[in-house]
Amino acid sequence: MPKSIVPIFYACDEHFIKFTMVSMRSLIDHTSPDRRYTIYILHAGVSETMKHHALDMATKNVNVVFVDVSENIYSLADKMPVRDYYSKSTYYRMYIADMFPDFDKAIYIDGDTIVQGDLAELFDTDIGDKLLGACHEQAMVQTDNYGEYAEQVVGVSRYNFFNAGLLLLNCKMAREKNILTKFGECLQDYDFVVTQDEDYLNLLCKDRVYWLDQRWNTEVYGEIPYPIEEAKVIHYIMVNKPWHYRDCKFGDIFWKYAEKTSLYEEILAVLEDYTDDQRRRDEQAMDNLMALAQTEKERDDNFQKRLNNTVRAKDRVEILEKIARYEREGRFTEDVEDDPPSRTLMPDEINYTGRGISKRVKTKLAFTVARRFVNSLIEDKKLIIKEIRGIENFKNLQSGAVVTCNHFNAFDSFAIQMAYEKAEQPKRRFYRVIREGNYTSFPGFYGFLMRNCNTLPLSSNIITMKKFMLAVDELLKEGHFVLVYPEQSMWWNYRKPKPLQTGAYIFAYRNTVPVLPCFITMQDSDVIGDDGFPVQEYTIHVGEPIWPDRSKPYRACVRDMMDRNFALWKEIYEREYQMPLVYDTEETENQES
Repeated sequence: MPKSIVPIFYACDEHFIKFTMVSMRSLIDHTSPDRRYTIYILHAGVSETMKHHALDMATKNVNVVFVDVSENIYSLADKMPVRDYYSKSTYYRMYIADMFPDFDKAIYIDGDTIVQGDLAELFDTDIGDKLLGACHEQAMVQTDNYGEYAEQVVGVSRYNFFNAGLLLLNCKMAREKNILTKFGECLQDYDFVVTQDEDYLNLLCKDRVYWLDQRWNTEVYGEIPYPIEEAKVIHYIMVNKPWHYRDCKFGDIFWKYAEKTSLYEEILAVLEDYTDDQRRRDEQAMDNLMALAQTEKERDDNFQKRLNNTVRAKDRVEILEKIARYEREGRFTEDVEDDPPSRTLMPDEINYTGRGISKRVKTKLAFTVARRFVNSLIEDKKLIIKEIRGIENFKNLQSGAVVTCNHFNAFDSFAIQMAYEKAEQPKRRFYRVIREGNYTSFPGFYGFLMRNCNTLPLSSNIITMKKFMLAVDELLKEGHFVLVYPEQSMWWNYRKPKPLQTGAYIFAYRNTVPVLPCFITMQDSDVIGDDGFPVQEYTIHVGEPIWPDRSKPYRACVRDMMDRNFALWKEIYEREYQMPLVYDTEETENQES
């Protein structure tokens, strides 16, 4: 069965078509003779003369088509913010999915590029249900001011902000998610003026990006950590244009392909005619862009501040601000939300292991009610479990285990409960360690669940804590599972793993059982909760069991298990979020300065 045609889109105007043709030349030179390609040039007015030059570039396996998008952009054209070296053609990529309903996916590429790889290889990449495949925007990663703009104005981590100059578009998913309609709504709501359409795309596709190898979009900006020969696409971003600067980095590669076009002399004339005044204006444009990013950060009504003031629940905004402050101060073990007023749990108030008919009846009733409650959360999309990975690590356990998990929501233990149920371990019960106040002071429905759903409350009473320790030991020896939150604190929707405490690993060592490390990653869903924030979609990662090495001394063994647990969480965090684990602590800031 023949492979499908590779659809590739450029967007340009009369001025830029000649430079786009250089990119097209490099693209065509790297096509596979076994594949067919169609290059679509989106425009709103290119002369017949220029069209003729581009159309003549077609080959046996590469077709070239011009598509006028004037009618498509007419309704939104006046709302599209543009400045400096940008034109409105930069927005054309937003229309591809809806203009071409027969395409499930397509490639978009900027005209200020040189292609050194076969774009069919990129097209064949399976990006699953992600909205697009893209590479990290190096301006955001390498320049703090731009990175802070991404985070404080657009609301996307600098490490998860993509450059829109090379995109593998999931057209089918973009149509299902009504991205073009949402783009129009965003245009009416806020003018992003720093990277413009790239800002909008990053906002609309947040947490729905498949991260491509950076070689697919090697930006001529800052440090490049590999030889330029390895770059599959070279991208001359911002004012770094070879047709304006003789000393442009990697400009020789551009000119190699420019010489192969019918407009080489015209392109060379652009370089010859580009004046020092124009180059000074370029420098000023870059200074203006940097200043603009700073101004947008400081605006009292920038996009994120506006959301905080008008849409998002004030208490959640304050919690996020408190989390940021606690992280800076290194207060990782402290809760950011106030616990209910608590009293001391006394020894005679608690039956930890659930022995006795009365306790078993209450537990059975509590789990029945809890299951209905969880089902209602799922039905109402207040709890969204996207995927459970590594469930075989849970299924294959032949002993009790200390289950560890990051703690970021009152409902995250329900997610681990669901993983336990999927693991099909009916002979082994699932318990969870909770705070003292959650057991003694929660009223009503939640209090009933806290006291009867196989919970193991901590206590400020020494005798009760001895009873707690003995109960945990007994349960683990009997082959049951005990969920412990080793971070010791709950920070709402906090994605980073926090430093771990030793309690969970001491239990594992004492009872010669493994630690089963679980880590939950999150992404924004399309559902906006009552608090004005997107409901998070959870992916539960179940790691391989970490067994205590009894040949090591007690403290060394506990430390080893804890370090291995944290290393796994860190690896999952950096792989899934595609960013390094860095804490914004004052100590780190002082070291960097």
